[in-house]
Amino acid sequence: MSEEDVIELTDRNWEEIVESADLPVAVMFYDLNCPHCRAMMPYFLQLAGEFRGRVVFGRTNARNNPYAINRYGVMAVPTFKFFCGGRPVQDIVGQVDPGLLRRIVEDAFQYGQTCVSRSTPISFTAGYV
Repeated sequence: MSEEDVIELTDRNWEEIVESADLPVAVMFYDLNCPHCRAMMPYFLQLAGEFRGRVVFGRTNARNNPYAINRYGVMAVPTFKFFCGGRPVQDIVGQVDPGLLRRIVEDAFQYGQTCVSRSTPISFTAGYV
């Protein structure tokens, strides 16, 4: 279990790391003052080590990075969002059973490319002039 396996995401590197990733991406939105976030972080770090090279793991401090929070409608922490081909495909909110978190990561790895091929790209600029 190592923090080296989890990329610290910011508004500046979000697009490059999450939306342009070739691998599935698991993101934890957290706050340093959140007891539920602190409880879930060791499990997230453990999964990052186990899935190194197959799933990208990142975390973003919700308090300091409003871009991703607003873009993806994050309303509470911890929130775990899963991306395939840069597209959000699943999320869970709160202090969840670690087994559930593991299962979702396994599914992202196993079905990531299928989920990308069956989903529609999101245009965040559609409708703006």
